[in-house]
Amino acid sequence: MILRSAVRNCLQRLLLIGLFSATPAIAAAPPIAAETGTLLKADALKAEPFRDAATVATLKTGDKVDILQRQGGWFRVKAPRGSGWLRMLSVRRGEAGKTSATGTVSGVVGLATGRAGTGKVVATTGIRGLDEEQLKAAAYDAAALEYADSFVQSRAEAARFAAGGKLAPRPMDYLPAPAK
Repeated sequence: MILRSAVRNCLQRLLLIGLFSATPAIAAAPPIAAETGTLLKADALKAEPFRDAATVATLKTGDKVDILQRQGGWFRVKAPRGSGWLRMLSVRRGEAGKTSATGTVSGVVGLATGRAGTGKVVATTGIRGLDEEQLKAAAYDAAALEYADSFVQSRAEAARFAAGGKLAPRPMDYLPAPAK
């Protein structure tokens, strides 16, 4: 129970850190090495990496794409029907139909199905994805928690940071202080 609470508190702090630091990093995401991919499901090719952006084309399951860049949960791709942005979970990197050495599907397909291998461990880790062995080997790390705690910011510090970056305020409920 203590481990679960510590992990939850750590994740809450990392979420707050991510809210203030991830946006510039995502916006400046460099192109990734030339890579191919295959569509896992039919999806709309978008002009920008947003769900409500204009649709450039509709791609079918199995269509091949060249992955040019990653931004957040999106890939900028070049496809036979045009160039644009696809949701990352719609694309399997590399060759289609590949499975791991154990014969189980992994990677994006594993995330899309919510299963990691045959151990029935449900992966709810989002885009990063952790494999079954990493989930089973997870352990409490006091040093990592202390390091995460070093990034905690107060409401006033967050407001100063936002004002310095000329960020528009958005109402947001802060997480309650963790129990010690």
